[in-house]
Amino acid sequence: MANDYYELLNVSRDVSESDLKKAYRKQAVKYHPDKNPGDATAEAKFKEISEAYDVLKDADKRAAYDRYGHAAFKQGGMGNPGGGMGGMGGHDPFDIFREAFGGGGGGGGGIFEEFFGGGGGGQSRGGAQHGADLRYDLEISLEEAAKGTEKEIKYRRPISCKKCSGSGAEPGSSKVTCSTCGGAGQVTSNRGFISFRQVCPSCQGAGQTIEKPCGDCRGEGRVMDSSSVTVRIPAGVHTGSKLRSAGKGEAGHMGGQAGDLYIIIHVKEHELFERHDNDLFCEVPIKFTLAALGGSISVPTLFGKGSLKIPPGTQTGTTFRLRDQGIPALRGGRKGDLLIRVQVEVPTKLTSEQTAKLEDYAEACGDPANPVSESFVEKAKKFFR
Repeated sequence: MANDYYELLNVSRDVSESDLKKAYRKQAVKYHPDKNPGDATAEAKFKEISEAYDVLKDADKRAAYDRYGHAAFKQGGMGNPGGGMGGMGGHDPFDIFREAFGGGGGGGGGIFEEFFGGGGGGQSRGGAQHGADLRYDLEISLEEAAKGTEKEIKYRRPISCKKCSGSGAEPGSSKVTCSTCGGAGQVTSNRGFISFRQVCPSCQGAGQTIEKPCGDCRGEGRVMDSSSVTVRIPAGVHTGSKLRSAGKGEAGHMGGQAGDLYIIIHVKEHELFERHDNDLFCEVPIKFTLAALGGSISVPTLFGKGSLKIPPGTQTGTTFRLRDQGIPALRGGRKGDLLIRVQVEVPTKLTSEQTAKLEDYAEACGDPANPVSESFVEKAKKFFR
């Protein structure tokens, strides 16, 4: 059985993106083949944690894994994360170190290479970068989950600076070749007989610097702003359902495409109903006279009042089913059902008249002589032989 991805990285299931990166970096340093030469166990462990990170860092893959586990990536699932790069799904495990320590994503030049003797490949040059995705946790009621609703979400995010159109340069100003790296985006330092390449500290790998930074965004190209979006929540959502609003995440750098906004649904607990998949459960108290004689009662549902027929002799704990009074299926199909479990109430206070009539009833039933039903007595006899 494959190891749990969260356990491999020693993180909780609600770990944030930044903490996930830190946990992966720590594990990768520990088990990297260059630090454990000839250790097949460490190499296998390194591949496992790289595969785990490749899945969990991707919002869509992580959601599928949280719901279906490893089965989500078997044949017929969302796709196998084990393709390419020795089972790492095309993910270069060095990238996270380059990001963390200032290197580029193009395969060389970061501090990570200094640790493990890497190199080769050109440092990625600056330019348009895709904006980061954002997450918004939205709480809704069980009624809203059953019927569907619309919600306006307000949040803050970096947007492209209007004054400089995201360039970071003051209007009328321009970008010039970086004097530190000469436009290469990297600088080289010598330590004895070894040369190391690192991202240029002046231009951060862009190869260019801004002649006069924009006064509004201070050269960042982005400014913080309040945003709002109206999302339609379909009927049938449950806690953990994820909605995506394309292009509503952080603005990209240097005119890059904006990220997306992911809305994570949390359905509040209901004071009457308990949800199990698309079925609802509810406990309803009834009078003992109704349980004995039978009749009909009105019961609550998420869609209005319902009627429930109680047959004579109903016992406490009996469960009745009301068809199609549960939660609609999220992707079509019939609704779930409402399951009602009745609890027979025993009166705690009786008037003298009520007491007298109950005593007459008890005497007519022979209750003083036989306090329990005959069927129970017959079953219990074998324990007293």
